[in-house]
Amino acid sequence: GVFAHLEMLEVQAHEAAVKEEEKEREEEKLARLKARVEELRLRRDELQAKVDLQQKGQLGKEGVVSDPAQPSAQAVLQWKIKSVKAMLQVFYLTGISGKLTKRGVCFCISTAYEGTYLDSYYLDLLIKPEVQIHRHSIPIFIPLEQIAKKYLQTDIKRFLSVLSDHLNAYVGRRYQADQLQEHFSDQIEGTLQRNSLCNLLVFNYNVSSKSKTFLFNVRLLYGDLSCSLPTEVVISCTPDAPASLAETAAAHSELFRRVALHKAFRS
Repeated sequence: GVFAHLEMLEVQAHEAAVKEEEKEREEEKLARLKARVEELRLRRDELQAKVDLQQKGQLGKEGVVSDPAQPSAQAVLQWKIKSVKAMLQVFYLTGISGKLTKRGVCFCISTAYEGTYLDSYYLDLLIKPEVQIHRHSIPIFIPLEQIAKKYLQTDIKRFLSVLSDHLNAYVGRRYQADQLQEHFSDQIEGTLQRNSLCNLLVFNYNVSSKSKTFLFNVRLLYGDLSCSLPTEVVISCTPDAPASLAETAAAHSELFRRVALHKAFRS
């Protein structure tokens, strides 16, 4: 009867997890579509700005035809400002906002998990003579330097998108660990161990079988730093545990891979 009840709970947890994942996928799809619309509008504005620059370059002051490849500095500056403003509107849909500064632009990356707002991080960029990071509040354990080296000079939109993924994944992992400690401390044996990046979590909890209690040791490794679910789950049990607990450990391992940590315990 106990195992049948556990199986029923696992089925219910699986169905709930599937529904939650479908809902999140729909929300992500809608956000991507909105961002794509804004990106296309930005592209349209860029093309229109280029056409305007060519027209202004061909007809200079007093009707003198100038070199179309050399538009005025003022026209170029106006086009850059317009492009940056349009780009900021695109980012706003994905939790990234920003404002122009005298020397560049300051971005704010807002993070959330499961609809809960968590933290905001700031990034102050200089755009002259080349794009570079002036100041920031990004945690030291986030691979900002590597991300900047790969994308900052060539694709700033990609740079901010990848950085946002890392930050949201980090706060998501941290949020799950906090929820586990806050709401399920009575089920955890000892202290939950985690590193600064929260990409390695180790904890113990008890499992009952045949009127006896056995300890499960869990090691969650998040190999993908842009993901809030573990890529590797290792569950070990005491040597005297019955063979039937191996199936339970496998079921729990699969649950930890698919469902947020605190939701797995709730199920």
